[in-house]
Amino acid sequence: MSEANWYVVHTYSGYENKVKANIEKTIENRHLEDQILEVRVPMQDVVEVKNGVKKQAQKKMFPGYVLINMIMNDDTWYVVRNTRGVTGFVGPGSKPVPLTEEEMRPLGIASGEVVVDFEEGDSVTVIGGVWKDTVGIIQSINQNKQSVTINVELFGRETPVEISFTEIKKM
Repeated sequence: MSEANWYVVHTYSGYENKVKANIEKTIENRHLEDQILEVRVPMQDVVEVKNGVKKQAQKKMFPGYVLINMIMNDDTWYVVRNTRGVTGFVGPGSKPVPLTEEEMRPLGIASGEVVVDFEEGDSVTVIGGVWKDTVGIIQSINQNKQSVTINVELFGRETPVEISFTEIKKM
């Protein structure tokens, strides 16, 4: 099996999040989770001043582009290329070119393997993000996405939530 790389996909401007959602839906429907690992619309925090008031906002780093971590083969190429809103892969002709380590570094995407000291069934605390200070039990670990799925209580029910390795610590 080949190795997964990051590829850049050109989209209609303003359709980046819609393309991301459509690709993720197709991945789920066609069970390609092991071939198309992650779809990202890189965002950056900016401070905007409107009417004399400073506001923290998020802007797309590359309007009109979506990053995809995938194993390139005929199936995955076809799925991505034929998603509504996608105009094509970045690269010469119809041959997509993967991003290099140097190109990925400024985007905050690390390709190195993260070694974790927790496993399924361990109790963890979320130390960052939306679920900060939430305690949960690890249901599954996804090394490719470098995330874990924990159950959290939401509206009185156990709900699975995917959290990045960097946002949790073992209790």
